[in-house]
Amino acid sequence: MKLLYQTHSPYARKVLVFAHEAGIADQMEVLHHETSPLRRNEVVFAQNPLGKVPALVRPGQTSIFDSDVICAYLDTLHDGRKLIPTDGEARWQALRVQAVAQGLADAGVAIRWETTRRPEALRYGILCEGYTQKLTTSYDWLEGELDTASPTHVGHIALATALSWIAFRELPVFGNDHPRLAAWFGEFEKRASMRATPLSGDTYD
Repeated sequence: MKLLYQTHSPYARKVLVFAHEAGIADQMEVLHHETSPLRRNEVVFAQNPLGKVPALVRPGQTSIFDSDVICAYLDTLHDGRKLIPTDGEARWQALRVQAVAQGLADAGVAIRWETTRRPEALRYGILCEGYTQKLTTSYDWLEGELDTASPTHVGHIALATALSWIAFRELPVFGNDHPRLAAWFGEFEKRASMRATPLSGDTYD
């Protein structure tokens, strides 16, 4: 399999961290591709009509995208404990943490457009404030709702990679009033899967 990747994408990194946690990272060739709404990448568009990474190219089969779907597929390729719980409240907790994590990354991308990537004359400050509120309210929710003692699941992976990217891009991070979240994140960043997949580079439009 080939994973179309970007070294500074939280979504792509989520997939690769998942693969490491599942013990199947060695089954994928990781290929870096620059993508942007302003920069068409024909290789990526050939595998994903949205022109976005990650995309998983499977020999003799159709490609799979986006990160949620790729992770669900990868979880079928190993015999270990499933990283996406299959039933009960554990499943819904993992999926809702994943949803919050994806929303954090989405809001962070939107903030970057309104602060650094869009020409200054076209930036919309009120919209940026609205996206920033999504970060802060999500941090508050995670402080109370994150299942820090549960076995590692897809929600944890999505959250750790999103928070790491937010810090990498110097966006608003959680504060001192989120000690549970901070303690959990500090420990998760020490995992081998995170150390093996560092963020690097910048977006080129």
